[in-house]
Amino acid sequence: MKKTVVIIPTYNEESTIKEILNRVSDQKNNHNLEIIVIDDASTDNTRNIVEQNIHLVDKFLKLTKNQGKGAAVIEGLKSAEGDYVLFQDADLEYNPKDYNKIFSVINELNADIVIGSRFLAPKYVRVHYFWHAVGNKFITFLFNILNNTTFTDIYSCYLAIRINLIDIEKLKHLGWSQQAEILGSVVKKGNVFYEVPISYSGRTYDEGKKIRARNVISVILTILKKRLF
Repeated sequence: MKKTVVIIPTYNEESTIKEILNRVSDQKNNHNLEIIVIDDASTDNTRNIVEQNIHLVDKFLKLTKNQGKGAAVIEGLKSAEGDYVLFQDADLEYNPKDYNKIFSVINELNADIVIGSRFLAPKYVRVHYFWHAVGNKFITFLFNILNNTTFTDIYSCYLAIRINLIDIEKLKHLGWSQQAEILGSVVKKGNVFYEVPISYSGRTYDEGKKIRARNVISVILTILKKRLF
């Protein structure tokens, strides 16, 4: 069974961090996982909760100042020891029970990339923000045109990648555009890409959602830069 490193960047997720750690840790019963949590200098009780439940993680990294999700991801990648990496947000929007779908494709079809898509007839999807959906479809459409791919959801949290295809030293983006940077680089190196349907329980801004419409601009620029320059 291939080993997958689950990277969980956190910033001010005290209301959900313990539950997501429990859910991810439960998946160790069925899968070969290394769980890495990276706290991006949270100002609430997130760090203390992780330390109180340290038995649920394999590595806990603590950034001294808030630098953005991308910085946390880079630190996690530097410490990752495995065959694949899977990104997991610290909220409860995505359900680790869907790991089975992702890992079955990895193990059976030797995939380089597997994306968990919210648009491939999942079991359920919470109704979320209209313009977020429009933005996602647009950046996915643009990515597909430029890279000759047929993804349906490139900004799903559940992105699993063969770890040796990621050149950590070349990653420059520390914000939301980092995922486009990573995916744009990996599709140039890999050959076997898949998507699987996953469920989604998107949260509202009042519930702590962080991404904003303005973040789409940096994502678009990154997609263009990675493909054209």
